[in-house]
Amino acid sequence: MKAAILTIGDEILIGQIVDTNSGYIAKSLDSIGIDVVQMLSIGDDKNTILNTFTYLQTQVNLVIITGGLGPTKDDITKKTFAEYFNDSLVLNPEVLQHVTHLIEKIYKRPVSQINKDQALVPATCTVFFNDFGTAPGMLMEKDETLFISLPGVPYEMTHLMQDKVIPYLVKRFQRPYHIHQTVITYGVGESLLAEQIADWEDALPSFIKLAYLPSPGRVRLRLSARGENQKLLQETLTTQIQKLSQILGDVIVGFEDDQPIEVVVGKLLTQKQLTLSTAESCTGGLLASKIVSIAGASAYYKGSIVAYQAALKTSLLQVSEEIIKEHSVVSIPVAEAMALGIQQKMQTSFGIGITGNAGPSSSTSADDLGIVCIALATPNGVISERFDFGQPREKVILRAANKALEMLLKILSKN
Repeated sequence: MKAAILTIGDEILIGQIVDTNSGYIAKSLDSIGIDVVQMLSIGDDKNTILNTFTYLQTQVNLVIITGGLGPTKDDITKKTFAEYFNDSLVLNPEVLQHVTHLIEKIYKRPVSQINKDQALVPATCTVFFNDFGTAPGMLMEKDETLFISLPGVPYEMTHLMQDKVIPYLVKRFQRPYHIHQTVITYGVGESLLAEQIADWEDALPSFIKLAYLPSPGRVRLRLSARGENQKLLQETLTTQIQKLSQILGDVIVGFEDDQPIEVVVGKLLTQKQLTLSTAESCTGGLLASKIVSIAGASAYYKGSIVAYQAALKTSLLQVSEEIIKEHSVVSIPVAEAMALGIQQKMQTSFGIGITGNAGPSSSTSADDLGIVCIALATPNGVISERFDFGQPREKVILRAANKALEMLLKILSKN
């Protein structure tokens, strides 16, 4: 099957919001063997929507639409959806009952006519009931092309994709297996990495594709296998990754199934029953934010101290004034003292300390710009490293948070 993802909303086109829905939907479809061949964003205009529907119907077997299902006048997707299929809107009793309960019992206010109109759906559509909002998902079919319209609110869309849309598609269509495995590397740039594994890459079976996914400080190698025999695909992927590991050795720091590094770290900490705390300066809490964005992080993450000023490093993390005066606040000794301080204060297996100068200016010397020192206090001692992440400021902060996680992942993967 070939699929297209269509997001509707003027707010996307003017950059007022970032479209995260398309990425999530694409991953969900890919996981069940459906190829996404187009992603489009259009405004809240009836003719544009109708013309885009007509175009996509000739291109793909499945169109997933998000946005424009709200209760206000600028949300026109539902009416246009019905018009495209020469259908009329009717009141769905189940959706109306849910909307009434949500407004009266949860929001504690009377149901308005605008709220009731959320229960209007095309008469012949298949309704995907939305447990987390008032706008239901809707499925219609025309000339063997499925159109599925979902709300644009990310958590509502996610729920409908997980619990309704994907199970429906899996049950209705036969699809090939599509398996991914991602190898995480760091310390070697993309071009040099490609040279080192060129012979291995050239010898990959035709049903396996390799993609390079570079980001600040690391390169992920994603292997994708597609075919009808799931066992053969998995066994071949395992064999190829073993060969790759023999070539790259310690350059590989871990593996993931298309998951961010904070998920992989969290799983390893949970499996090994280890705990973590963090002390941040120049990253301002970004590392902590990445860690707690994962559901269940409380099982292994105790907390963080953001000690942006030197005085707080001393009072909260017991970093001595003498160390700061002798080595400067951006130094390996200070990072190590921060890591040990947070490890001891929160009684965790690991403590991470980050100190640096993200820029764009320096109160001491321009030589400090972009310099970040990261330390990892482990049960067996302290590991630390000094990095020059350059500029701009945003890159320094992001690379520092990622590098701290990579350092921890490398230790967890070895033990």
